[in-house]
Amino acid sequence: MDAAELRALQAPLKEKYRSDPETAVTPLQASGSFETDGITAVVSGWAGPVRAGLHPATGGDGADSCSGDMLLQAVLACAGVTMRSVATAMGIEIRDATLKADATFDARGTLGVARDTKVGIQGLVITADLDTQADDATLAKLGQLTERYCVVGQSLAEPPRVVVRRAG
Repeated sequence: MDAAELRALQAPLKEKYRSDPETAVTPLQASGSFETDGITAVVSGWAGPVRAGLHPATGGDGADSCSGDMLLQAVLACAGVTMRSVATAMGIEIRDATLKADATFDARGTLGVARDTKVGIQGLVITADLDTQADDATLAKLGQLTERYCVVGQSLAEPPRVVVRRAG
C-alpha cells in the first residue's frame, strides 16, 4: 500500500469522525477465565487461548506465558503497525525491519517485599532497526509520530481501573 491508497482508505473514516466525533469512540474487549489449575488465567486471543501464569521471578516455573511479556508483545505489535502506517503516509520506503521491546520489572514490588518499590514495567524501549534510505531527521520524525499515535503505548500512561464483583 502506498500513501495515496492509505489516504483514500482512511479519508472517509476521518471525515465521519470529524463530523460525528462519537462514532470514533471504538470499543475494545478481551476476555479470560480461571478455567485451568494453578495461579493462571486463560486469555482468549486471535491465535487461540493463552494461559498466563507467574513469571519465574515471582514463583512461576516458566511453563505459562508471562503477562509482562504479553504486554511488551502488544505494545510492540501496536508500535509496529503504527510505524508502518506513519511510514506509508510519509512516503518512507522500508524494505525490512526488525522490532524489539525491552523493559524490566522489580519483583520486589509485585511480591510486596518492599512497599517503596514501584510495581510495573520500567524503562520500556522499543527499537526498530529499519532497512531504509530515509535520513536521520526523517527517522527521528517517524519515531516521534509512532510514539504519539501508538494506542497501546499511549495507554500505558494511565493505569487500568480494576472492578471486582460477584458473578450472577
